[in-house]
Amino acid sequence: MMKGILGRKVGMTQVFTNDGKLIPVTVVSVEPNVVMQIKTTEKDGYNAIQLGVEDKKEKNSSRASVGHAKKANTLPKRFVKEIREMEGSYQVGDKISASLFEVGDIVDVTGTSKGKGFTGVIKRHGQSRGPETHGSNYHRKPGSMGTMLPKRVLKGKKLSGHMGVDTVTVQNLEIIEVNEKENYILVSGNVPGAKNSYVLIKSAVKNSRKKEKKEIISYVEQAVVEEATPSIEESVEETTEVKEEVEETEATSAENDTNEEKENEDASKETEIES
Repeated sequence: MMKGILGRKVGMTQVFTNDGKLIPVTVVSVEPNVVMQIKTTEKDGYNAIQLGVEDKKEKNSSRASVGHAKKANTLPKRFVKEIREMEGSYQVGDKISASLFEVGDIVDVTGTSKGKGFTGVIKRHGQSRGPETHGSNYHRKPGSMGTMLPKRVLKGKKLSGHMGVDTVTVQNLEIIEVNEKENYILVSGNVPGAKNSYVLIKSAVKNSRKKEKKEIISYVEQAVVEEATPSIEESVEETTEVKEEVEETEATSAENDTNEEKENEDASKETEIES
């Protein structure tokens, strides 16, 4: 059976496991998907469910899409895909969240690749370039077009043209983290498409790997309690108190010194009289 969900590629980052390994991951924002339609073998010839994500204004939608969305009691969706042989039983209007997948699941991610524009045969097909020097006029051209008799370019020949904007599937990627509260999934490795592009996450078709859950280091924010800094008035009072204490200690020490001097003088006078 197949599991699948629609999402939006946010970007790439990296996480660390408790073993100290660094894993590059792609963050996929997964808002709750709405079941727009259920297809059966009796009526449509195959079993599938149709998922939709991200609301669209009715004024920007066709009448057909608006009526189709009203059957599921929702608004028209920007991204709609079918998933055949979906695991579980669903009804029209149900919502599927990121908790559909678990950490360690192996998935295939399908997206639309970045557009490269009109490119040559070297970038588009990886052909070799010609010599740069000695009067060569063959540098980055396609080269010979083939035999003489057809007198035309045969179909399917690798030539210059539009590159990118193709449906690309990256297979056997591992799910590193699933966060249902913040609606995102971390997928190991890179995912086709530009940032903020739509992707489809499905169970891997050619999976031969065992399911292994990786423990990721979680960073918990701790509230730091700062000690209250004294105000200017309190600091002035403290300094004045310290000054008064110092003056008192100096005065007492001076009185003690004068008393000792008097006692010494009296003792010396008594010794003179006795002599």
